[in-house]
Amino acid sequence: MRCVFVQFRCHPGKTYEVADAIYDREIVSELYSTSGEYDLIAKIYIPESEDVGQFLNARLFDIPGISRTLTTMTFRAF
Repeated sequence: MRCVFVQFRCHPGKTYEVADAIYDREIVSELYSTSGEYDLIAKIYIPESEDVGQFLNARLFDIPGISRTLTTMTFRAF
């Protein structure tokens, strides 16, 4: 499994709706509200056999209320 972090910027007033929709998809390990440029951050484990971009596009990025995302890939360094 590959661990990625996805940050979500939501349309004003839509953060709770977006968070509920993300949880409903049952693919995130953890989901947090954040301060700063983005409203939410999710920790997601993606199977090695899956393409990260296609996986996220098909399962998350179609949720209404999302205005922007930022995906951070992780790599095992230690």
